[in-house]
Amino acid sequence: MNASPVNASPVLGWLGTGRMGTVMAGRLLDAGRDVMVWNRTAAKTAALARRGAVVSPSIAGLADRDVVFVMVTGPAELEQVTLGDGGLLTGERRPAVLVDCSTVSQDTSARIRDAATAAGVAFLAAPVCGNPQVFADGQGSFIVSGPPGTFETVRPDLERMAGSVTYVGDAEQARLVKLAHNLYLGMMVQSLAEVVTLAEKAGTSREAFLAFFNSCALTSPWIRRRSPELVTGQRNLTFTNELLRKDFDLGLAAARALEVPMPTASATYQVIQTAIGLGLREEDFLSLCEHQAHIAGLRDGTESDLSPTSPPRA
Repeated sequence: MNASPVNASPVLGWLGTGRMGTVMAGRLLDAGRDVMVWNRTAAKTAALARRGAVVSPSIAGLADRDVVFVMVTGPAELEQVTLGDGGLLTGERRPAVLVDCSTVSQDTSARIRDAATAAGVAFLAAPVCGNPQVFADGQGSFIVSGPPGTFETVRPDLERMAGSVTYVGDAEQARLVKLAHNLYLGMMVQSLAEVVTLAEKAGTSREAFLAFFNSCALTSPWIRRRSPELVTGQRNLTFTNELLRKDFDLGLAAARALEVPMPTASATYQVIQTAIGLGLREEDFLSLCEHQAHIAGLRDGTESDLSPTSPPRA
């Protein structure tokens, strides 16, 4: 149960204004919502301040908000901003609801949920699917788990940010659903990289192969949208190989705990690791296609060839 009831139109806090957080909080501001923001690097809140957000000088400043959303890089960052020194759950004043949109393990999520419950704060796990541009276009997705009543309270604001909001259970189920999604995403891109490279080495251009592939039932809106980047090599930075590796680490750990064999995901993990070892850590994960071309002898492997990422669009 919440320590106090949530207002019918709750005032909001937002913790973490990186590329994703800025876009998501911006959609709430565009919808006329009252949003206070905080970020470890204060300069990254400037764009939202210009759009009407109130900037808090500390995490503690968010404690009076009814609902606080969190969007940080991973488990260590989530624990720091919630349970660390000056964390959101450590002060005398606390929000009524905490909504975490980060990608973390079920174990981490359960620890934060237990701490939130002990502090009288309702907790929703609400990881996202979609990059900043997808969310900017209103086409992102939320996967949500936690108390059903709390979900219904927060649902209107989730729907202001995303085109799809799916409730999947009353505990940590959303975490594993998100990890399963990202495992598939990595396996899909590696599979695409392999067949594109095979056709290209046999003498068919990428452009021609993708024109054919995108006319078939096996393609997807995601592949169609990003095919021009595969043709030109000018990738938009949406999701780095390092972040993809983190999600594979979490997803494969969950598979081991549940005794689920993941042979294709395990092989893809090694490809991601090799790409990172070759210097593609901060590149968009579409660089796996250039990595595949390189190991097939179609590229010379120079930095300019393997790393043509363009600036982020968000």
